[in-house]
Amino acid sequence: MKIDDTDRKILDCLAEDGRMSYVDIGKRLNLSRVSIRERVQQLVKNGVIEKFGVVINSELVGKTVSAFFEVECEPSALLSVARNLSKNQSVASCYQMTGPSMLHVHVLVEDFHQLENFTNKELYSMKGITSVNSHILLRRFKSRSGLKL
Repeated sequence: MKIDDTDRKILDCLAEDGRMSYVDIGKRLNLSRVSIRERVQQLVKNGVIEKFGVVINSELVGKTVSAFFEVECEPSALLSVARNLSKNQSVASCYQMTGPSMLHVHVLVEDFHQLENFTNKELYSMKGITSVNSHILLRRFKSRSGLKL
């Protein structure tokens, strides 16, 4: 699907506020509600918009510890480790990175005791993991919740 300038502007509106109505987007872009709805449906159908959601402030719901792990795996175990970690409720994101079978894992937990449990029970005991390096977030300056085009 080729994205035109109007689609980009619609995506920018939705990245700014995912609950923005088709009417409000239409007013910004001088288009009808129906035209906006059809374009958004096409963007969803073609996979440009993967899903609609909400961004929750993790600290305000009790997840006060944010940690990032660099997880090295045996090459043959990479996919299975990634799938297993992705199923864990504490894992906010899991990405394969460049490097020797490297996963980048972001974890959100309530306290350091839960972080210790996650590290010992989930990471250190999982077959296929060869090394783990951790970084604890001290302060967030910017967090991307939507792609600006």
